Amino acid sequence: MPEPTSSTAVTVLGLGPMGRALAAAFLDAGVRTTVWNRTPGRDGELIARGALAAASPEEAVAAAPLTVVCVVNYDASDAVLRRAAVATALKGRTVVNLSADTPGRARATAEWAARHGVRYLDGASMTPTPTIGTADAVFLHSGPAELYEEHRPVLAALGGTHTHLGEDTGRAAAYDIALLDIFWTAMAGYTHALALARAEGVTGAELAPFAQGIAAILPPLFTEFAADFDAGTYSGELNPITSAASTMAHVVHASEAHGIDAGVMRVVEGQARRVIALGHGTDGYTRVGELIGRR
Repeated sequence: MPEPTSSTAVTVLGLGPMGRALAAAFLDAGVRTTVWNRTPGRDGELIARGALAAASPEEAVAAAPLTVVCVVNYDASDAVLRRAAVATALKGRTVVNLSADTPGRARATAEWAARHGVRYLDGASMTPTPTIGTADAVFLHSGPAELYEEHRPVLAALGGTHTHLGEDTGRAAAYDIALLDIFWTAMAGYTHALALARAEGVTGAELAPFAQGIAAILPPLFTEFAADFDAGTYSGELNPITSAASTMAHVVHASEAHGIDAGVMRVVEGQARRVIALGHGTDGYTRVGELIGRR
């Protein structure tokens, strides 16, 4: 049975790889940690390290003033938090939801929490499991600033940097979704490149050093493109979109010559061709963002 609450106590709901890493980091920092998982059997190592096991989610959330939730999505978190007994036990306590989902779901959950007297912060872990508890971890938070400041000392046990993005509860999820967009489209491109290189007799190991060179030029381009996009200039002075579309076509043709699906690049090229057809052929690639963002 968990002990009474204290300001240096936390409950972790969800013991997948990330949830276990979060709980371990709290334990390493000396924070009394209660854990619960929908599927039994994942808490053994944590209990051996001093975690307290709760028999139910309502018992778990009653054990600490702060509950950190980390499950696969908001369908899963809602299934736990919105149980009548859990909602009752959470009244007056704080939930930090590090589950991944959309900004709209985050705002809807904050509205539910307010109706039930639950104090609520949304958040996102932006780095992989091995970084949790180290200086390399990155966490984003959004929601009431005073609530974030109140619990920041305990959240700091998770290591790395913690950034409060504003009062709008959906902002952490908005950053998360946008950054995941970068990551997964980049991984899709790299995986496609490996397949195309292999078809031409180039191994992944041979390609990788040059791929890292491509990656190295991206950070300054991110800054440049962001300023260009925010200003609405869409400059194509150095590389007009007509030139970009031509190279995209080369990737499509080379891929399909080997029977490799080029569907993703066909979509990218199609967007560029639409920009050109609208009379923006001298603009840069960022003009695509204006095109696809139209309502």
